[in-house]
Amino acid sequence: MPAFTAPDGTELAYHVLGGGAGPERPAGAADGAPVVCLPGGPMQASAYLGDLGGLSAHRPLALLDLRGTGASEVPEDVTSYRCDRLVDDVEALREHLGLDTMDLLAHSGGANLAVLYAARHPERVARLALITPGTTALGVTVTGDVRRATALLRRDEPWFPTAFAALESIVAGRATAASWQAIAPFAYGRLDETARAHRAAEDGQRNDEAAAAFGGEGAYAPEHTRAALARFGAPVLVLAGEVDLNSPPSAMADVAALFPHAELVVQPGAAHFPWLDDAARFTAATAAFLT
Repeated sequence: MPAFTAPDGTELAYHVLGGGAGPERPAGAADGAPVVCLPGGPMQASAYLGDLGGLSAHRPLALLDLRGTGASEVPEDVTSYRCDRLVDDVEALREHLGLDTMDLLAHSGGANLAVLYAARHPERVARLALITPGTTALGVTVTGDVRRATALLRRDEPWFPTAFAALESIVAGRATAASWQAIAPFAYGRLDETARAHRAAEDGQRNDEAAAAFGGEGAYAPEHTRAALARFGAPVLVLAGEVDLNSPPSAMADVAALFPHAELVVQPGAAHFPWLDDAARFTAATAAFLT
């Protein structure tokens, strides 16, 4: 498995899917330049991304295991899990891959890291794809009313009454561990066997200590980040799921509006993992943007 060393000496791993990606390939090679992919969670091993619904058939993917997750080493300094400090790890991967500029794709909480990277190193990002992104680093909020309205689009699902009651508890500030478990069906456009297996694997893929530190005090400065991204010259794709409670389309429109050259795509019937809900539709939209 390929690996590289972060600036603080932590050994980090990444997974190559598709042909020819790696530091030995010239950066401009059409079939060799990988899309660097940042997982969410936050701080979940990149395994849950799979091959992003077959996206690796269109472009090689380099899926980073963030420090302390997957095959990457646990750092000595736990404060290095903070999102803004992880920007240096992404930059080290770009250098390791020999890319002058890179296409950067991030999912969910990983989008917070991606936008911080883009704000700090705008000249290194050729294209930025934000897939059902988290919004904390940008200061975009999602209200309880928006989450309820999005949830009600699923009212005909057999699991809806239990999941919606749990959502109401969370919105009201009465969340329990059981509440978070109960709303899990909302994350998938179809609660089939693939979705159930995907959800079951998640618990073993996440570093809870790292997740707690990811958004720690000082990690984000939304006004500064928004100001930097208002001058960001690269094209941006914001892909939303029509029924995603975490990243509902209205909030994703607010995210897209922060960039000068952003396109918002709303995938019908999709929730938080759109490549599982409709792989063909997801890869068509994402591959078209990346190629």
